[in-house]
Amino acid sequence: MTGITPVTLDREVPIGPYDEAGVERAIHDLLIAIGEDPSREGLQDTPARVSRAYREMFAGLEARAEDVLTTTFDIGHGEMIIVRDIEMYSTCEHHLVPFHGVAHIGYIPNASGRVTGLSKLARLVDVYAKRPQVQERLTTEIAEALMRILEPRGAIVVIEAEHLCMSMRGVRKPGSKTVTSAVRGIFREPAPRAEAMSLIHGR
Repeated sequence: MTGITPVTLDREVPIGPYDEAGVERAIHDLLIAIGEDPSREGLQDTPARVSRAYREMFAGLEARAEDVLTTTFDIGHGEMIIVRDIEMYSTCEHHLVPFHGVAHIGYIPNASGRVTGLSKLARLVDVYAKRPQVQERLTTEIAEALMRILEPRGAIVVIEAEHLCMSMRGVRKPGSKTVTSAVRGIFREPAPRAEAMSLIHGR
């Protein structure tokens, strides 16, 4: 034993700022490693293009849920709120290829009846989706952020996604969907959960 205490990574805090030049160098080296010539015409600007794309794709690493759910409205609403079919793109942290689909988010405000803007829920999805991810954790992180920041009576998150690491390689099963859910608070009770799922699936 060295006596060094292991460090637990807080996913709300990025390890460092995005290094655009460093990503360019890494993509340049990757092209060489796969047997390509990064100096040929079609690839000359590829490292820079990929670096700019990655900055956008992984922007969630430098975003905080608390900065998204900043606006609330005291309207005295104490009933269920569901936002369905929020388009979502993320990146599988195991293979660094995309997975994409839709997120459904619901919550029941607490006794104060304060709600957040509907667009804020869509932005919350991006905070956690725009990172190297696994779908199971993504689902849980969104639900936990809702509970932590809005303090509702309950929250439910359902994500349906197709993973290209399963569609274009490996078992190669295009069109297959993975469905994950996270329920918190009152949604652990059968009746509210059933109502939410009915609204999510449009029945």
